Amino acid sequence: MTRKEKSTVTIYDVARRAGVAISTVSRVLNDSNDVSDKTRSEVEQAIDELRFRPSRTARSLAQQEYHSFAVALPSFTAPFQNELLKGIRSYIREPGLDLLICDLGSKNVEKSLRSFLQRGSVRGLMICGVPLSKSLTNELIDSLSPTVLVGSQSEHFDSFYWDDTRGIQLSTEHLLKQGHRELCLICSAIDSEAKQRRIAGFRTALLAGGIEFDDSRIVSGEIGYHSGHSEEDGFDAMQKAFDRFPHITGVVASSDVLAIGAMMAIKDRGCSIPDDVAIVGYDDIKTSRFIGLSSVDLGMQAIGFQAAKQVYGRVKGDILGPPIEHIVQPTLEIRASSLRHR
Repeated sequence: MTRKEKSTVTIYDVARRAGVAISTVSRVLNDSNDVSDKTRSEVEQAIDELRFRPSRTARSLAQQEYHSFAVALPSFTAPFQNELLKGIRSYIREPGLDLLICDLGSKNVEKSLRSFLQRGSVRGLMICGVPLSKSLTNELIDSLSPTVLVGSQSEHFDSFYWDDTRGIQLSTEHLLKQGHRELCLICSAIDSEAKQRRIAGFRTALLAGGIEFDDSRIVSGEIGYHSGHSEEDGFDAMQKAFDRFPHITGVVASSDVLAIGAMMAIKDRGCSIPDDVAIVGYDDIKTSRFIGLSSVDLGMQAIGFQAAKQVYGRVKGDILGPPIEHIVQPTLEIRASSLRHR
């Protein structure tokens, strides 16, 4: 190995050679007792083979390793993501952790995440609302950084996600019980597994209620803010719904921000809520509770808290074993926007 090659060897190379997490290498470097003799021997062997010599800066970073992790998400300004971040912040406050937020943007999300990973600064990672391709999954596995998914699922990582099919079923069944027969589902124009699960829930509830389902009942806005989940997209979608169904009386929205935009469009048409058109949202963000919007509660703050606790436990080595899968069962919060019986 040349002198130049020696200088470029990092703690990540050692972890990869030893087949352990970066946190394990960190514990060996800091002479922690929380490492088995076998694992310590393997790490020390990798250090010798690679001739790794940690600098003072590297040791400092290793010592700080337990005190920070990263959250990658398409937007940290959207209300849905804010609810998650509130839960994460509530967990990290007590142990005094540092949180690095990676804003992936709504376009080229996978490219942005891959670029973030290649910068090599991740100790532990939470990925929120981002489906993983096979290649990206492999890169995350190779990074050896503990990873927890929120809103998606993989057999390789701890996963926290929602039963979206059941969530939309609940809101659709509620409107059917109120006597509504002319219904539509407002959702993002961008296709995703979550979107398809929500459409499946809407379809199932309609058919069980004896109402014919066809694709015209699925309406999307074309503005495209926040991956299609914005007030502007909801307003645009509701205008289209009125054009398609002049006698529409019930709207199921696949997010609260879409529902809020749709409510503005309903009022803009001179219709009242819920007397003329009833509406139910999805997410149950804080704003919905103040404006009387019925919504499907996903317990997002609680999930943010649990996911943060999980990734930090993995980073420290306190949580071992195979990945867990936590499926959240949503509940319906009924408020003024959908209470009138027809």
